[in-house]
Amino acid sequence: MRMKSRVKDGKEHRYWNIVENHRIASGRVVQRHVLYLGEINDSQKEAWWRSIDILENGRPTRAVSLFPEDRPVRPTDRDVIHVRVNQMRLEHPRQWGACWMALLLWEQLQLDGYWAERLRPSREGTRWLNVLKILVCYRLIKPGSEWRLHRIWYGQSAMGDLLGEDNEVIPYQNLYRCLDKLLRHKEGLFSFLKQRWQDMFNTGFDVLLYDLTSTYFECDPPGHGKRKHGYSRDKRFDCVQVVIALVVTPEGLPLAYEVMDGNTSDKTTLRQFLAKIESQYGKARRVWIMDRGIPTEDILTEMRQCETPVYYLVGTPKGRLNKLEKELLPLPWAEVHENLTVKLLKQDGELYVLASSRDRQAKERGIRRRRLKRYWNRLKEISNQNLDRDQLLMKFGAAKKEAGRTASLVAITLPSVEQAVTPQTFRFQLRRDKLRQVRRQEGQYLLRSNLCAEDPAVLWNYYILLVEVEEAFKTLKMDLSVRPIYHQKDRRIEAHIFVAFLAYSLQVTLKQRLKALAPGLTVRSVLEKFVSIQMIDVYLPTTEGKELLLRRYTHPDKDQLLLLSRLNLTLPEQPKPQLLDSRSEMKNLRMHV
Repeated sequence: MRMKSRVKDGKEHRYWNIVENHRIASGRVVQRHVLYLGEINDSQKEAWWRSIDILENGRPTRAVSLFPEDRPVRPTDRDVIHVRVNQMRLEHPRQWGACWMALLLWEQLQLDGYWAERLRPSREGTRWLNVLKILVCYRLIKPGSEWRLHRIWYGQSAMGDLLGEDNEVIPYQNLYRCLDKLLRHKEGLFSFLKQRWQDMFNTGFDVLLYDLTSTYFECDPPGHGKRKHGYSRDKRFDCVQVVIALVVTPEGLPLAYEVMDGNTSDKTTLRQFLAKIESQYGKARRVWIMDRGIPTEDILTEMRQCETPVYYLVGTPKGRLNKLEKELLPLPWAEVHENLTVKLLKQDGELYVLASSRDRQAKERGIRRRRLKRYWNRLKEISNQNLDRDQLLMKFGAAKKEAGRTASLVAITLPSVEQAVTPQTFRFQLRRDKLRQVRRQEGQYLLRSNLCAEDPAVLWNYYILLVEVEEAFKTLKMDLSVRPIYHQKDRRIEAHIFVAFLAYSLQVTLKQRLKALAPGLTVRSVLEKFVSIQMIDVYLPTTEGKELLLRRYTHPDKDQLLLLSRLNLTLPEQPKPQLLDSRSEMKNLRMHV
């Protein structure tokens, strides 16, 4: 194990890696990176050390002999087949390890128990449950379009071998038809997964995180349906989109989601989700954590006045902080921990928590200083150039857009239409009163809640959990590539997102396993490690004109063995050999089918 340290914001951070030493021809020792663990505590480090020791000690091996056709064999009570070793062929290498891991996660969630009765085989013999597994595993391992799955990925994977299907091709029509069968079972799946996560991880569901995002389409705007222009979180305002609302637990386990029209306003969605969660999971004491811009004053009033109180914790815009500044100013600061102090203000049945973070203050102040300095220097450059009024406005507009909110700290005087651009008509100066106000509020944010009796440290810890729902959206968009969507029908669009939701459920299940068994590792790094385990078809011609087929996955490397030991996993046995009449007959049969 190798440690690297880095000083950030005056604090030393230690990052750990597992490396393997190799002595090359020159005698020099080169270290190969095996696993990146990040920041881990002492007990986690000792657990990794023990795993490495066990792996390095190894187990005794034994040698076996393979006799070719020209070697005599002693008589035994078994049938003997002579093989032509010099004519051995290796064919059809395909990815096996990550496919096996994805199906293992599917088994751990016991999803067969839910889908077996709902996706029964067709009369033509299509096993729709296997088609769904292929779609979900593809979305988890190497996401892309269904057409790419049919043309490229399926033949390069071992999904057919693991599922008992044809291992070279899957009809692309079946992929789309399977999508059409999924949406009617969405609500039941939410309840099933909630119970499974409760059994597996003993998870509580009294704290819920709620947020929205959007995903876009690269197509012409339709005349109907959910695809519409709206506020794009992906900065693709040129594309139509749909809005996705998601509810997750503090551990990132999803409870429900909904696909809405692309022009849906965030403020209009909360009431629908409050009713949805209550009707599906019953009335209970729940705390909803949301970012600013989602709840309206009317919704918050309804939540406070419900017969079964619905508690909330929500961020507030900067404008409300300015309104309450006079009431908050004389109140004392209370230290929550080393880098966080708070002020508490109770008003109209709510508790306002003004939090001031030293780390956040240093970050915001550094960003503001860099932008302001860049903006100021750019204004100086523009003022020294020989420009007409139109050129000045274009250059000034570009500089202001780059500066963002920092531009409000500088007062600008621009020439009128009849005036020439001179040092007297184009002037700029720093707004010191505005700068003092911004400096005073840097690192501060205001929270509001109806949990008036709760400890402010608990409220702050609740609020920072919002990063989990942001991480869920990041996973959906980056790792699972939910965007862009290529489907054109609303039910296919929603089914595409539903498959991504299932893949995210597998991903977050592995994430919870890694937290307990292999801390420091990410889901993506684990899948990338197992991707290199390949399956190969080994053909051994016999002296009788037949062929012995051995389908074999490659032996895991040391880093993969280390992961398997940490996750308490054992690879399955190699597939049993098959004796084929001839290779040509097998090909003809496959082409006929």
